[in-house]
Amino acid sequence: MHVTSPDANASVIGKICALLRAAGGEEPSGASTTALARAAGIARPTAHRLLSALADEGFVDRDSATGRWSLGPEIYLLGSMAALRYDVTDQARNVVQHLAAESGESAFLSARRGAETVCLLRVEGSFPLRSHVLYEGIRLPLGVASAGLAILAHLSDREVEAYLDGVDLVTEWGESHSSVEIRHRVTHTRTTGFAVNPALLVEGSWGLGAAVFDRAGQPAWALSLTGVETRFRDDRRREMGKLLLDAAHRLTVQLGERPSPG
Repeated sequence: MHVTSPDANASVIGKICALLRAAGGEEPSGASTTALARAAGIARPTAHRLLSALADEGFVDRDSATGRWSLGPEIYLLGSMAALRYDVTDQARNVVQHLAAESGESAFLSARRGAETVCLLRVEGSFPLRSHVLYEGIRLPLGVASAGLAILAHLSDREVEAYLDGVDLVTEWGESHSSVEIRHRVTHTRTTGFAVNPALLVEGSWGLGAAVFDRAGQPAWALSLTGVETRFRDDRRREMGKLLLDAAHRLTVQLGERPSPG
């Protein structure tokens, strides 16, 4: 009798999770098997086999005309149940809308998911020139973009060092995301209270971020503002930083007062 090892099971689960995350990042248009395999870092035949098995269970759908894969109805049903515990967008929406209206910039809410941030909510400001670096559903490593930097900076020194020792951000994000550079930005963020992304991802696109804390005092979310460089000069940056910190404090208090689910 063949017995599958626990390590093999864990490997398969990891590949499935990577495929589902990759598919989620391609919503709503979907993506080909090849594209999802590349994003998940697995061989195409393995990706096709796993996606077909997920489709049988309703976790993904495949468009018969285009062959593109999208998240399926079971993901929606499970997500609806999980939202009762984890989704804070309804409670946060008024704060994010106010932030966009007061600043004129695009405002965002992101959530920490392990070593990443996930953008949950975007509200456009009134200024006609906008940055399109962030969008709902995008995942970025901690320390990349202002939201992830704000969260990272509010972790303990031990957690920051453990994270930076175990991650390579330079290969994908460039030398500006070396451990040394990120440590400098962490220090600056701790001094000012808010994080600054000085066009490190897209030329001319700046961002500011402030952490939002859960009941245990941990940085679980972040509010951020993005816009064109000319709107982020020193004096206005300080003004928007204060606006962000006030909004983050207000949201932290608001989320702390919500009833516990179940």
